[in-house]
Amino acid sequence: MTKKILLSVFLLPAAMAFAQQYGGMWIPTELNEKEMKDLGMKISAKDIFNPQKPSIKDAVVQFNGGCTAEIISPKGLLLTNHHCGYGQIQAHSTVQNDLLSNGFWAKNTNGELPNPGVKVDFIVDIKEVTDQVLEGTDNLTEPELTKRINNNIEVYKNSQKIESYQSIMVKPMYYGNKYYAYTIETYKDIRLVGAPPQSIGKFGSDTDNWVWPRHTGDFSMFRIYADKNNKPAEYSKDNVPYVPKHYLPVSIKDKNENDFTFVFGFPGKTTEYLPAVAVEKIMKDIDPARIAVRDVALKTLDEKMRVDNETRIKYASKYASVANYWKKWIGEVEGLKKSNAVEKKVMYEGSLVSKNPEIKTTLDQLNKLYNDQAPYALNNAYYTEVVKNAETLKLAGDYYDFVASVEAGRMDEKELTKLKTKLTSFYKDYSAELDARVTAKLLALYTNKTAPQFLPTGFSKYKDENANIPVVEDMSKNSIITGRTAVNGGTLTADIDKAFSNQDKLIKTLKKDPIYQLYVSLKETYMKTADPQYSSLQVKIDAMQKKFMAQQMETDKDRKFFPDANSTLRVTYGKVKGSAPRDAVSYGYQTHLAGVMEKYIPGDYEFDVPKKLIELYNKKDFGIYKDKTGDVPVGFTATNHTTGGNSGSPALDANGNLVGLNFDRQWEGTMSDINYDPRFSRNIMVDTKYILFVIEKFADSKWLVDEMKVIK
Repeated sequence: MTKKILLSVFLLPAAMAFAQQYGGMWIPTELNEKEMKDLGMKISAKDIFNPQKPSIKDAVVQFNGGCTAEIISPKGLLLTNHHCGYGQIQAHSTVQNDLLSNGFWAKNTNGELPNPGVKVDFIVDIKEVTDQVLEGTDNLTEPELTKRINNNIEVYKNSQKIESYQSIMVKPMYYGNKYYAYTIETYKDIRLVGAPPQSIGKFGSDTDNWVWPRHTGDFSMFRIYADKNNKPAEYSKDNVPYVPKHYLPVSIKDKNENDFTFVFGFPGKTTEYLPAVAVEKIMKDIDPARIAVRDVALKTLDEKMRVDNETRIKYASKYASVANYWKKWIGEVEGLKKSNAVEKKVMYEGSLVSKNPEIKTTLDQLNKLYNDQAPYALNNAYYTEVVKNAETLKLAGDYYDFVASVEAGRMDEKELTKLKTKLTSFYKDYSAELDARVTAKLLALYTNKTAPQFLPTGFSKYKDENANIPVVEDMSKNSIITGRTAVNGGTLTADIDKAFSNQDKLIKTLKKDPIYQLYVSLKETYMKTADPQYSSLQVKIDAMQKKFMAQQMETDKDRKFFPDANSTLRVTYGKVKGSAPRDAVSYGYQTHLAGVMEKYIPGDYEFDVPKKLIELYNKKDFGIYKDKTGDVPVGFTATNHTTGGNSGSPALDANGNLVGLNFDRQWEGTMSDINYDPRFSRNIMVDTKYILFVIEKFADSKWLVDEMKVIK
């Protein structure tokens, strides 16, 4: 086994083997400039991140808290993924004006559409503040340790002078062994500029999700608006396009294998430093449980969405969200097995122990803690997925929290308004009848997969999903939560203000509601039989993982450690590259428009192609966007180490020009959140040639291309 693992590393190009043996998501103030330049970078680390003067970081934003986006013009034009802007595109869509199906392109700035609640965050500065945060914490244990750390963070934040539109966020790194402070600037007037139809922006849909070769034009365009002083402001018709400190030139030069590339964005979460026992639990228990729940939910939704257009529009964004991680977890399990992740971890732990025998004690404790937690962790996985994916139970959870807040005296007018706004938005895209079927089936799954000690009394009656369907439908019909029964003279779906007009009566009615009572029985049983044990063991695991992380960094002097992703700004770098993930299977690094036509299935919801795109292809009307093959490149892969949150991140060349838009990973490498393997781990990007081709040739929106600095 050792020979096989070493061989996989030595077969890589020499410059890449060391740099990417473990991947890397690096804090932009701590880049290894020499290593990046050895791989081909032409610019300096200061060109990437410089708090003192304009740099590439001034063109990169976190988009609405979950994705990344980048500024590509001097007028605040913002590029991100189609799937990142999907919720906003959907919000502007109706059956009569279906922007999801038809696409949307503003003809000028006056036609750009506002998106209340959407924001983008710039990172102004990053500072390590470990000493300040950990001051006075020696020898403290929980809960005093957390209290002291939180107090120190507040003291630090209050000591900093910032503008009214700025904030400071302090985040732990390396499992709390270090802390970093981020100064954030938030803009709140973000308008939709353009989006291709989903037959381009979501081409391949669920079948191609996490898969290579990929032919998806996964992009959408927004614009940042500011007040007349170029400062952040709430939406106003008087606001003007934001003038950035820096924007990215867009390169349409041809790409070649082994070209240097780097991705700059906000990766969400990775766990690269877990012990072998934790990886084994994820692979064998936790991921399969999550997959099973979402499999049932997705199949039930799909049956209805395929035959009902209104349901398709209502559930389009939610379905895509649920399916995304369902497929990712499937790939993760397969990738962990294929890359022998557990065995590699065991070997690495053995090498650490040989250098530092004290680590054996830490690992023994971690093994015991994870094994003790295993039954509770499995129940946690099933419970959280069921109450999340059975939307009716999710709604009941909101009302449960409402009742608790009122009875505790915490529900003021501001909180009530926020709740009603949230519920109104939720009901807009909710089908009580459809979700009754989803809930019925998930109750059966939960009952059959959960150990008896974790089930409410008498819950065995839900074992048969076919028997459940009429039972849950009857509960749904007689529930105020679903909006199918009125309270205070109004329903929660049609007149939420009237329904909330008498809170005492609303609460009394809720407590008798069959859906509410079902949720209460589930939640209270979980909170009694599983959550305390799961949570208390997790606190101990976290403390021991912090120690294990410190020991790894102290012991393995040859390894360069990067902090796990935690939605903070990071740089990852690598090379444009294909892959050979399975025996006799080899993938090239680039796909083309010809591949779109090869996959084309007329009228299919995943593989239909717009008539105009077909015409452009047949005429070979590619303009300046064809490459050396004579075709338009659509996507490409590279060895950049990415994860969720990197969606929409700019892929940049050696000179810092935009060459692609990150949107996915290759399925065989989705385990890279836990175990980066340079043989299989590839990020997938939309080629800038395809993006500009769609904007100019397909959408007739050259005015947007004219805003950009295009590098030919």
